[in-house]
This record gives sequence, C-alpha cells and structure tokens, in this order.
Amino acid sequence: MSIVLQLSQVKRNKLERPKECPHCQGATFQRWGEQTRRVKDSQIRTVKVFRYRCSTCRRTFRHYPDGISHAQQTERMKQLAVICWSFGLSYRKLEAILSAFGVSLSRMSGWRDVQAGAEGIRRRKQWKPARVVGVDGAWVNGQGVMVAVDLGDGQPLEIGAVDEKNMRAVTRWLKRLKQQHNIGAIVTDDLAMYRTLSEKLELGHQVCHFHLRRWVGRACWDLGNRLSEDWLWILDRIKVIMEDLPPDGGQLLLDLYKQLPGHLKIGQERTPLDELRHLLIRLSENWERYTTFFHDPGLPWTNNRTEQAIGRMKMRARTVRGYKTEQGMLNGLLVSSVNLT
Repeated sequence: MSIVLQLSQVKRNKLERPKECPHCQGATFQRWGEQTRRVKDSQIRTVKVFRYRCSTCRRTFRHYPDGISHAQQTERMKQLAVICWSFGLSYRKLEAILSAFGVSLSRMSGWRDVQAGAEGIRRRKQWKPARVVGVDGAWVNGQGVMVAVDLGDGQPLEIGAVDEKNMRAVTRWLKRLKQQHNIGAIVTDDLAMYRTLSEKLELGHQVCHFHLRRWVGRACWDLGNRLSEDWLWILDRIKVIMEDLPPDGGQLLLDLYKQLPGHLKIGQERTPLDELRHLLIRLSENWERYTTFFHDPGLPWTNNRTEQAIGRMKMRARTVRGYKTEQGMLNGLLVSSVNLT
C-alpha cells in the first residue's frame, strides 16, 4: 500500500496583485518596494516579497507568495516537521533529517511547529458540524483523557484532559461539544455512564459492538464453566440472539429471564444463576442501544475509528520522554491522533 501525503506548494514570487488591503479592505494599491528573502525549505532558498501601499488608509503591507508567511520556515517545512513528529521522530532526529536536505531547523522550532499544527486543527474543527461522534476515554502518561472523533471523516474533534471516571466532568465536556458541533448521536463502549449521559443530553446512542460482543462472549464462557447443565441452553440462545440481532431481541432476552427460578438479587453475593439473571436483564434493558444503527443508516455499529485514533495517540506517547505542560501534552496527542493517510 502506498501512502501519499500532500504538502503545500511554495512559489518564489507572487505575480498577482492583492485583492484588498488587510487593514481597511481597500482595493487600490501602489507597489511600495520589493525584497528578496531567504527561507528554510528543501527546494527553494530565496523568495521575492512585494510591499504595497494602500491608497485609502495609506498603510503598507507585505504580499507573500504561496506557501510563505512572515516566518522564515515555509508552510511546506512546517507541515513536514509535524508529519515527521507524528510518525515517531524525536525533535532531535527531526533536526538531523531536515539538515540532510539543507534545512537548518532547531528542536525548538520543531516543537513550535507541532504546537501550531495542533492549534490549526482546533481552529478548523472548532465549529465543524459533526452529527455522529465516537467518544471514549484513555489513560496516557498517567493522566486520563477523553477523545471525541467525527465518525463521518474519522478525524479527531477534540482531546480533553478529563478522567472518564469523573461523570460530572465528562458531562460538562460532552455538553459543550454537543453545542459546539451540533452532535446528534454518540457511539461509545458499554459503560453505564454513557447511557445516563445520552439521556440527559438528549443524544442518540449506539453501543460499540466490538466491546459488546467481547464482554458478552467472556461472560458466557465464564458462566458456561460454572452453571448447571440444565441452564447451558440459555447461553446458547443468548449467543444466537447476539449474532442475529432480531428487532425483538430485548423481549426474547426478557422471556429467557422469566424462565429462570427465583428473582434477581441486589446487594448479595451472586451465584452463577444470579449472574445469568443479571446478564439477561442488562442485555434486555439496553437492547435499543445495541441496535440503534438499524434505524439510522448514518450510525456505525462500532467505535473503531475512535479506537484507531487512540491507538495512534498512545503509540506516539510511548516515544515521548515527557510532556512538560498539560496543554503541550494535549497538543501532542491531538496532532498524533490525526489520520494522515
């Protein structure tokens, strides 16, 4: 598989005149000189920058070629620095690699490029509508973070320094995201907290089937080793229902529960039969959240894209010696979680 990364084009000069004054939006200018500037780039060493004077406000301004700004680095080199860091290079190795192309870039400049890259992602995503969002928590370098991914394009919306165990903090964080991005539904794992959150914030909710089938499979395997043979057929029925996902699956599971002797015990030590009752009730009560994707074609049935973003984030975090500030950590995690392919 080949991966193609598109970098910004850089031109030596700007032949087109500016369309408006950046200070007053005036449309009439006089050329007020030119300058040849040295830039840090792998292909271009110098560019020509023209200066103009606005006939309306009498102020001057520079008109830069494509891919050039007031910074000495070109936009292409800034993007390349961010990409190399995202792929696992340290700032020291980044400095060494770019020097092979004749570009002298300090480690501090590379760090600033990564921080600026994260801020650029935030600006682009700040008010971006995202109807369906994957939400999950992660533990990185000893700190809990929450990750929100737009499941439409698979790119992260936000990474927040919020512990998934702190329901109040997660509620505030998700409420702000809902208002900012007009979120209509979330895809999460099967934590009970997300059921409460989706009801409180009036969000559609789909439970990720990867998580669901994994924990149900483990529960059935464990109960199969401890239950009486008289009840093993119920485990087989649960497996068939989870595989077929019938519309009335919740009722079928409830009917199975009613065939068990006794009642569900709360606050007491559970027997294997009690655990089977609890499993059936849990699956029955949450059946609508397991099958929401049937009623909404735009809703995925797994949270794989969020898991992939977290995976990229954790892989990069393992090679970072340490983040000195919380904001620096969040910026680094955001940049590394972006899918560059």
